[in-house]
Amino acid sequence: MDTFRDYFKGKRVTVMRIGLLGRGVGDAAYMAEAGADILVVDSAPQTVMQPSIDALSAYPNVRFKFGLYDFADFKDADLVLVGAGAPLFEPVLMECRAAGVRLVQSAALFAELSHVPIIGVTGTRGKSTVTHMIHHGLTEVTGEPVLLGGNIRGVSNLQLLKEVKDGSLAVMELDSWQLQGFGWAGISPQVAVFTNFMEDHLNYYHTGGRTYEEAMDAYFADKANIFRYQEESGTFITTPAVFARAQAFAAREGITIGQEVILADVSVLPEDMILAVSGAHNRENAALAYEALKALGLPDEEIFEALTTFPGVSGRLQYVGATENGVRIYNDNNATTPTATMAGIEAVAAGQNVILIAGGSYKEVDPTPLLPLLVTHVKQLVLLPGTGTDRLTAQLDVVGSTINRTSTVSMGEAVKAALAVAQSGDVLLFSPGFASFGLFKNEYERSDAFMVEVGKYIV
Repeated sequence: MDTFRDYFKGKRVTVMRIGLLGRGVGDAAYMAEAGADILVVDSAPQTVMQPSIDALSAYPNVRFKFGLYDFADFKDADLVLVGAGAPLFEPVLMECRAAGVRLVQSAALFAELSHVPIIGVTGTRGKSTVTHMIHHGLTEVTGEPVLLGGNIRGVSNLQLLKEVKDGSLAVMELDSWQLQGFGWAGISPQVAVFTNFMEDHLNYYHTGGRTYEEAMDAYFADKANIFRYQEESGTFITTPAVFARAQAFAAREGITIGQEVILADVSVLPEDMILAVSGAHNRENAALAYEALKALGLPDEEIFEALTTFPGVSGRLQYVGATENGVRIYNDNNATTPTATMAGIEAVAAGQNVILIAGGSYKEVDPTPLLPLLVTHVKQLVLLPGTGTDRLTAQLDVVGSTINRTSTVSMGEAVKAALAVAQSGDVLLFSPGFASFGLFKNEYERSDAFMVEVGKYIV
C-alpha cells in the first residue's frame, strides 16, 4: 500500500526540466495525485514540451511556465524537483542554494522516503548492463519482484513508491546527475557498485573556467556520492583503478572509507562460464554483478546460473538479428563515447568485417584512441551528422586514413548505405561514439530509429 502520499499533500513544488522521456511526467503526476501544488518550469519552448503538457492535462493542480528561469518561481517552494542535466552553474539554482530552498532529485527522494535497501550502480560505462544483471539475478534466484529504477527509460522513481512493500529491494542505475541528488540529501545506497571511470560528459563539467583535470574531478565527485555517505554496514564494490581514485578523493575531502570494500575481478567467474552477452567487457560486468549478488547473500551456484541466462539490455551491444545474406546486426546505441565504441568493435569483430554506423554530437571526449580500431576492423564507416562526426573525420584526415567512409543525413540513409556493402560474414554495428542531440531528441529516439530501419531487412 502506498503510504508516502501524505508527504506531498499541500506542498508547493517547483519541477525544473520535466523532460520528454516520461520519468519527470510520472514524478509530477504522482505528486499531483497526492495533493501537491505543482509549477513546472522549463527553459525549452512550449511547442517542444507539448507532449509533457498533454500528459498532465488531467491535473488542475499542475501549472506550466516556459522560458527563462525566474527565482520568483522557486523561492517559496517547499521543494524543487530538479531534472537531469540542469546546467552545473545555473544561476537560479545557485540562488536557491543561497536562500536555503530545498533541491531534490527523484531517485534520491525515493530512497529517502521509502527506506528500501538499495543496490545502486554507477560508472561511465557498463552501469545499465550491471544494473540489469543484478536485477535479473535477484528475480531469478529469489523468485520475488524486485524494484528497478534510477536511470531507466520511462520509469518514474516516485511512481515506484506505489510498489514498495515490506521486504522490498530496489536496484537503481544512477548516473552522475542523479547522484548529485544523493549528494544534496547526504545519502548513499546500502550496496554501491562503481563499474569504471572514464572521460565523458566533459561538455557539462568543463565549464566555469575549469581545467580538464578539474572537470574530471568534478565528474568523479558526483559519481562518488554512491559510496561517500555509506555507513560502515554498507558495501562498496568496484575495480582497483576506481578504488585508487576513490582513496585519493576521500583523502582530499577528509572522508573515511570504513564500509566493506570489494574489488571485483573476472577471475571470480568460472573459466567455462558462457554468457549470453558477448565481449570481454561483459565478463567484467558479470564479475561486478556477481559480487553484488553475493553481498546480498545469494549462493554462488545460483548466481552463476542466473548470470548465464541474462539476455542483455536493449541498445547495449544488443544482437538484433541477421539479414537474408547472413549479416549479423548489433544495436550499441548507448555507446556514446569513443571508448564505448571501441569495446563494441572488439566484441564483434573478426578481422576487417565490421560495417560501423557512428557519429553524433561532440561531448569533448577525444575520438583519437578509436582510430586504430577503425583501421584494423572497419570495412566501411557510415557516418551520421554532428559535431562529434566533424571531429572524427578531421582526425581521420590528419592521419591520412584511407578507410572507406560514407556520410549520411538520416538513420534510414545510414542503414541502407551500410547494408549495401555488407556481405555474408560481415557485422553491421551501430555504435555511435557520440551523443544523440542534434539529429535526435535523445538517445532513445535514436535507438528506436535504428531498430525501425534495420527491421526492414532482418529475416
